[in-house]
Amino acid sequence: MFSRLREDILSVFDRDPAARTSWEVLTCYPGVHALILYRLAHWLWTHQFRWLGRFVSHFARFISGIEIHPGATIGRRFFIDHGMGVVIGETAVIGDDVTLYHGVTLGGTSWNKGRRHPTVESGVVIGAGAKVLGPIMVGARAKVGSNAVVVKDVPAGTTAVGNPARIIDTEQAQKREEKAGQMGFSAYALASNQDDPLAKAIHGLLDHAVETDRRFELLLKKLESAGVSVEDELATADKFDPKYLGKIVD
Repeated sequence: MFSRLREDILSVFDRDPAARTSWEVLTCYPGVHALILYRLAHWLWTHQFRWLGRFVSHFARFISGIEIHPGATIGRRFFIDHGMGVVIGETAVIGDDVTLYHGVTLGGTSWNKGRRHPTVESGVVIGAGAKVLGPIMVGARAKVGSNAVVVKDVPAGTTAVGNPARIIDTEQAQKREEKAGQMGFSAYALASNQDDPLAKAIHGLLDHAVETDRRFELLLKKLESAGVSVEDELATADKFDPKYLGKIVD
């Protein structure tokens, strides 16, 4: 139990540059509070203490603004950033290293019993306000953009945006995501065709960084083929802070 709690706290530092101390995370992060109480509620639920499990879940909602049904299945290192308004249904299944932002709903589209909520595989990021509805599959390492409404499967490694959601899988989008990952920044899983001017500016910077890296690598290859060594000069170049973008938009 305590090893799992320690793992949950450490996962916050990996994904939130605003986190400073373990004590702050433990006492001031509603996503952590909701997850701790979910673990208790889920244990009660699976040991047939159904009413008590629901009561613990209801209490967690009261103190955190996050509603997780005790029947949901959640993996390791799950992180809810900010958290207010998150709803996770009874038959939802969530893998390891999944990140949800505030206002996310993993909801059902049927009143029938049985599986009616999404399965979210490991490494998925779901942006603020997104609604993922029905017994669908969101593949590993996929991203769901802010305010997207997803009612169909999302393939692994792709990005879904819009209402209804559509898959963004162009080469340029993939390069942008790779560059954002290198910088430790994902911009709430935003896509380039959204209207937010800040998102467009950030994507423009990422596109420029990708093209600059490509040209830089080409120049290095040309210099090396000409017998010119530039390793000493590169060693003194300024280092880019990989968490900088995350800090300025926090």
